Amino acid sequence: MGNPETVNRRAFFKTVGVPAGVLLTGSVLAGPMAWAAALTKAQRDRMTPDEIIQLMKKGNERFRRGERTTQNYLAQQRASAGGQYPAAVLLSCIDSRAPAETIMDLGIGDVFNARVAGNIVNDDILGSMDFGCQVTGAKVILVMGHTACGAIKGAIDRVQLGNLTGLLAKIQPAVEATAYQGERSAKNGAFVDAVARTNVELAIREIHSRSAVIAALETKGAVKIAGAMYNLKSAAIDFLPPGPR
Repeated sequence: MGNPETVNRRAFFKTVGVPAGVLLTGSVLAGPMAWAAALTKAQRDRMTPDEIIQLMKKGNERFRRGERTTQNYLAQQRASAGGQYPAAVLLSCIDSRAPAETIMDLGIGDVFNARVAGNIVNDDILGSMDFGCQVTGAKVILVMGHTACGAIKGAIDRVQLGNLTGLLAKIQPAVEATAYQGERSAKNGAFVDAVARTNVELAIREIHSRSAVIAALETKGAVKIAGAMYNLKSAAIDFLPPGPR
């Protein structure tokens, strides 16, 4: 009988449809067990965008179940020091309770993660995405908002505070575009979360419209853009259905 750990790894990959060759990877993106080193170019390139998203979902499931992570961060750091081959670019909020790598059980070298209050899109973020996908080869762009977002509340309340004022103005279109029957205030958690979801959807549309580089890669099927909402209470990530471009 084979090593139980090896059997479990193979069974996992069979369920998500990842090619057997990826089993050699050192990154948690390749499975529920820890690996010795970071994701390699060959391993990343063998995965499709849909497989990468599926592995993110599996990582969040492990996090929600409270499974003990077996990440070997020091090994990943050493293995990735000479080069990086992330599978995805994440745009998420700076909220300290929603660290993307942790809640999806990801390792060093697995993803790029751009964090800014309210997970807004700007020229610098778009440039980073162009680099991550066109130059480095990432295959997924994930925009992730979260529940009870302070930036969303600030935009709803039209907070004026130094440089924050301009940032919150970028979220205003989501406030106005959110259809909601009920109290439209920052005190209403359901409305705040509805705006946060709309904000993710509008960010995805903005990426589509403002990045010719990403649009070309998406047309070829080399990159997939997805949206998600992280629930601070349940620890679950809800991946949003594809919306209109």
